[in-house]
Amino acid sequence: MYSYRKAAHLLLCILIMSQTGCWSSKEIEDLSMYTGLALDKAELSPVEQAMEEKGETYQKRNIVTATVQIVPERPSGSSEKGQSQSQQTPRYLNISETGDSVFETFRQYNIRRDRPIIGHHLKVIVVSAQLVKEWKMRQLMDFILRDNDIRPSCMVFLSEEKASDTLVTKYKNEIPSFHILDMLRNQFRSSKIMKGVSLSELDALMHSRRSFILQNIVKARGEVAFSGAGIIKGETSNWIGKLSQEDVLSIAWITGEVKGGALKAYDKRNQSISYEVKSLKSKIKAEISQGEVVSFHVDIKSEGRLIENWDSEENPSELKYMKEAEEQFEGKLKDMLKSSLEKMQSKYKVEVSGFGDWLSIEKPHIWKKVKDNWDETFSHIPVTFDAKFTITDFGSSTE
Repeated sequence: MYSYRKAAHLLLCILIMSQTGCWSSKEIEDLSMYTGLALDKAELSPVEQAMEEKGETYQKRNIVTATVQIVPERPSGSSEKGQSQSQQTPRYLNISETGDSVFETFRQYNIRRDRPIIGHHLKVIVVSAQLVKEWKMRQLMDFILRDNDIRPSCMVFLSEEKASDTLVTKYKNEIPSFHILDMLRNQFRSSKIMKGVSLSELDALMHSRRSFILQNIVKARGEVAFSGAGIIKGETSNWIGKLSQEDVLSIAWITGEVKGGALKAYDKRNQSISYEVKSLKSKIKAEISQGEVVSFHVDIKSEGRLIENWDSEENPSELKYMKEAEEQFEGKLKDMLKSSLEKMQSKYKVEVSGFGDWLSIEKPHIWKKVKDNWDETFSHIPVTFDAKFTITDFGSSTE
């Protein structure tokens, strides 16, 4: 019995000694977690200018300004006085560094901060369209894609204005990077909101050298909004232009990624009527001849409700008016689709609406021949649309 207890105590001691814990861990109070990152054309902040005047500089070219959003700005534990002060100040801190290497600018933060920054919780990256117009997206994202600290699920956006402005809010209790990420959840209410492009998806798109779009963010009076999308040309990896909110909506109808939202049209008396989407099916077909795509046809079918009618002279429950409304919605959608197609094929000469994805899956032998010059090839392929709307109800009342 004594030998058994002695052996048990010895085994327990060995187990305790072998549990080293997280030997390489760092206390959260000793780190600065950043949840947002903005990349802009070089513009020295007032602090940077003052520091450089005092000799805080090094060999570099001013190409890109990287702004990180750090949360929390101070340790969570505080007194009642500290809590009162925190209610009056933002819950985040934005800090910027300018140079010609994103990695080096990240290391430069350390000579100004008392805690190293860590990117394990980076939520959003906002890149200035004007910066991507001059420099390739592949160049700007190179370090970010290599950094093991940054999760591949981080979402990437564009801004035609100053990207760092999107990481500022007028609301004291709001963290802008979290707010932007949470806005993506509203896609089921509006298909003008894209599904979002994660860092890993962006990596795949850039390696495929195919053109793609990223959601565009605009800022006004302390608030941000999604407004269309920016186009990244696959061949050059540069920003070449913008698509409108209706263009983003049109692409969602083509790809069948409409999860909800509204489509507005005008009846014969030019009064607005609104259609709420309940279901949608979109099917792409291609006519193939001698191993080449001759044309595409998109067949769209949707069911929904006539949710709003401003024409007081009509009764929505009448079959004749319901059929007229369906035709108005079908015509509106076709006009939107044709307008968006014209921008892609004639103005920008890119394909960012899912036809290449469909071809690579359904006709891989043909895709293999055209993928290297797909944008140019698509710009000459005729595309037709057919839309069928079915109004199933009129909401809870027609009065």
